[in-house]
Amino acid sequence: MGQTNSSFRLNTTPPYQFIDRPEQFGPLFAALDRCTEIAIDTEADNLFRYRTRVCLLQIHAVGEIYLVDLLADMPLDPLWQYLSAKPLIMHGSDYDLRLLWEFCRFQPLSLFDTMFAAQLLNIPRFGLAALLEQNFGVILDKDNQKANWSQRPLERDMLDYAALDVFHLFSLRDKLRDELIKLGRLEWMEQKCRWQMEVGRDGFSVPDENAWRITGSEKLRGRGLPVLHAIWQWRESWAEKINTPPFKVVGNEMLGRIAWAADEERPIEDILYVNLGRRHDRLFPSLAEAVRKGIATDPQTLPRRERRRDFTPMSPEELARQDRIKADRDRLAQQLNLDPTLIATRSQLVLIARDPQSIDTVLLPWQAQLLKAEPALKG
Repeated sequence: MGQTNSSFRLNTTPPYQFIDRPEQFGPLFAALDRCTEIAIDTEADNLFRYRTRVCLLQIHAVGEIYLVDLLADMPLDPLWQYLSAKPLIMHGSDYDLRLLWEFCRFQPLSLFDTMFAAQLLNIPRFGLAALLEQNFGVILDKDNQKANWSQRPLERDMLDYAALDVFHLFSLRDKLRDELIKLGRLEWMEQKCRWQMEVGRDGFSVPDENAWRITGSEKLRGRGLPVLHAIWQWRESWAEKINTPPFKVVGNEMLGRIAWAADEERPIEDILYVNLGRRHDRLFPSLAEAVRKGIATDPQTLPRRERRRDFTPMSPEELARQDRIKADRDRLAQQLNLDPTLIATRSQLVLIARDPQSIDTVLLPWQAQLLKAEPALKG
């Protein structure tokens, strides 16, 4: 049922319209007809389901806020047509754009990402909650960041939080854009946003056959590796069966402890009870079976990680070049008061050191222009 919040107070919750029926779209479409740009955000249920769903879409247009229930049975094609024709303001758009691409192949016309802008201004705390507090004295309820957005009906405080997520984005954009213009960095941000729109169309990467190799697994030498493979597959199977994120079945830390106990060739009862106790009685029998399966598996039969080209040891010449480029990057970052990784990440430095001619494909134009003017790559 549609609802409107009219208890607006300065720097608290703005008025908004919640849309969960087709006949409620009229005012939103009218607002979109009048506006030249919009601010949007999404809420998803990635903390509560095996496969993430986008649950809510927040839209701020010409001073009006609309919260669209994307789980309701409504035709949404007209909405996406409207939104794809408007410049967007977002904060931390990477996840949202990938999510919307997979949901409905949504592509924005253009983008201003306030998180990218804050990073290019070297603002230490560039999360939305921190920026709203710093600039407008607004305190977001952090509990709702981890709320279950697939539950229905949505609670009033969750809707209030969702509305605040987009309410100040126009004002925040204006403040950050003015600072970027003063520093001559607006084009830097625009290049980053264009890149983000392109990679957003990649969606989310599908786990490959080596996704089970969790942090630290490369040190396992005996039967711990096949045990880890077996219990990781067991966890995925249970997570899908009960429709919950895998980490809520068993965390990676516990998987690692079980694998290490197996690597030490401890008895299976010791492996399981020492690490689990009796907290997982429902899962214990199938987990024990998975451990036994892993112990009986020949490590040589496990999926092998393909050796990527950039894993090939670098030559002394390439290592020396990498050090010189890194020194140039760090000096530039200090001069510009930027995080060095905003100019080039470690993996990008490796690629450029191997092939300096690749710099224009590895980096954004502004990043490449800065580094090519420095001694290590000049000329």
